[in-house]
Amino acid sequence: MPLSPMNRREFVKKSAVTGAAVAAAGSVAAAPAQASEQRPGHHRRTWTFSILGTTDLHSHVFDWDYYKDAAYSDKAGNSVGVARVATLIKQQRETKGEDHVLLVDAGDIIQGTSLAYYFARIDPITGTDGKKGPRHPMAVAMNHMRYDAAALGNHEFNYGIEVLRRFEQQCHFPLLGANALDAKTLKPAFHPYTVKRICVPGAPDIKVGILGLTNPGIALWDKDNVSGKMVFPGLVEQAKKYVPRLRALGCDVVFLTDHSGLDGSSSYGDELPYVENASNLVAEQVPGIDAILVGHTHVEVPSYTVKNQETGEEVLLSEPYCWGYRLSVFDFEVELEHGRWKVVSKTAQTLNPNTVDEDPEIKKLLQADHELVVKYVNTAVGTCTEDLSAAESCWKDVPIMDFIQKVQAETVKAGLSAADAALPLISVAAPFSRTADIPKGSVTIKDVAGLYIYDNTLYGKKLTGAQLKDYLEYAAKYYHQVPAGTKVDTSTLTNANSFWDYMYDVAAGVDYEIDIAQAEGSRIKNLSYNGSPVADDQVFVVAVNNYRANGGSGYPHIASAPIAYSSTNEIRQLMIDYVTAKKTLDPADFAQLNWKLTQNGTPVF
Repeated sequence: MPLSPMNRREFVKKSAVTGAAVAAAGSVAAAPAQASEQRPGHHRRTWTFSILGTTDLHSHVFDWDYYKDAAYSDKAGNSVGVARVATLIKQQRETKGEDHVLLVDAGDIIQGTSLAYYFARIDPITGTDGKKGPRHPMAVAMNHMRYDAAALGNHEFNYGIEVLRRFEQQCHFPLLGANALDAKTLKPAFHPYTVKRICVPGAPDIKVGILGLTNPGIALWDKDNVSGKMVFPGLVEQAKKYVPRLRALGCDVVFLTDHSGLDGSSSYGDELPYVENASNLVAEQVPGIDAILVGHTHVEVPSYTVKNQETGEEVLLSEPYCWGYRLSVFDFEVELEHGRWKVVSKTAQTLNPNTVDEDPEIKKLLQADHELVVKYVNTAVGTCTEDLSAAESCWKDVPIMDFIQKVQAETVKAGLSAADAALPLISVAAPFSRTADIPKGSVTIKDVAGLYIYDNTLYGKKLTGAQLKDYLEYAAKYYHQVPAGTKVDTSTLTNANSFWDYMYDVAAGVDYEIDIAQAEGSRIKNLSYNGSPVADDQVFVVAVNNYRANGGSGYPHIASAPIAYSSTNEIRQLMIDYVTAKKTLDPADFAQLNWKLTQNGTPVF
């Protein structure tokens, strides 16, 4: 039976304690050659090796923030980019020996920065006008770093299968996806696994089977790109098929790289029959796994163990945050027993690359590509009449969010049929970045890209008034309950229920209040359209991004709602086009105060 989903704070807390213990004890020592050890009646032969892991790199090559056009910085002092991680990897190989180290990634490689967008859309790796395209900078960097394998992430599919296939061709290592199947044949569309050999002088090779699993949510989130082409069954189901196969092939160690989190949760509710964050369930329910590199959830889990229900064996897991913030290091000690290697100890920890320099060879290889992107994002597209900040967008109706809503609504309106054009039109959007700011004066591509950081496309879907209210009630669970008479602290107000900023939608085109003094499910008050209360059977066209329209974040009704409009144009590019065409971004053209937070009817701000 599946276990209850674990609270995310619980497993992060446990992993931090475990990681601290690992750091205190030190990792398993490894050397290019090891002496055999004698004990009475037994000649013991051991060997050590390491598997290094990254995940959710999202096309961060250098320690650079393209949205700010400056070196990356945050309050925690993190650095980003594989160029720094590459230096750590070199150190590990020098210390432990080249033949004692494997390197694996857990997915989400080719989307997430302006650099990723540039090589998917501006100068695409697929080529244009019959000309061969450039090499993807992440392929160049990861080939240089000598990756042995990478799992497919859900964001690998954002630019379509053609771009992904071209990236796959450019990589000198396999992209693994045992649960990414051809929709017609139900056979793997990518390599499900790879087997690596670690040579041991005077003894059999150590065979390490690496199985890659991706996220079932791709079927929802990138429905437009994969529907009818690929299907994505559950991680547990496919691991049960392939782990025994790897053991039958003689693998001494079975290592999984999962683009799936650790707590058994799903952001899409029951829209799919498969769990989104299933790595803990894989460890519990599939015997024969030694360790799992975890991805997708953008958290740091240095070391975490799960007991397999069938065998009682401990499975070791680690997740190295995202963007190159950390490097996971799995250290294994194996012993030769009756001609086969057996794992006798294993530890995991995460290393921080913020104290090392970027790899000079990667800088040499990719500096020109980086400079192209810097030039692109600094291209001016218009001007703005005043500074527009997103700093308060998570609790106030601010003009910068109305800019997104305006572009979405206008685009959908222009593409509606005559019948649907007669319906009331509204828009919903999420505050993706609290640090976004469009300055007064010149507006560049990076200013707009920093506001809308995802490569979402646009839909128009039809909801009734009753469904719209359900939708907004679902969004309102983002706020912690604050009783009337209690002061509201914005630092603790949001992100209740692990409902992150990108999951929280606000609406434009209708007026409403969110009463945070009330219990969840009873917070939306005075919902009206054009001054009249919204009727339950009133039908609206809702401009919404493809992620949400296809079930992302588990909103009610929207995934199954009738489609009135759809487009393959990215919302970000539509926003850039809007500024380019208007030449001037003026809040007077779009800013409207149509929602607010209240406590028992009294406005909070």
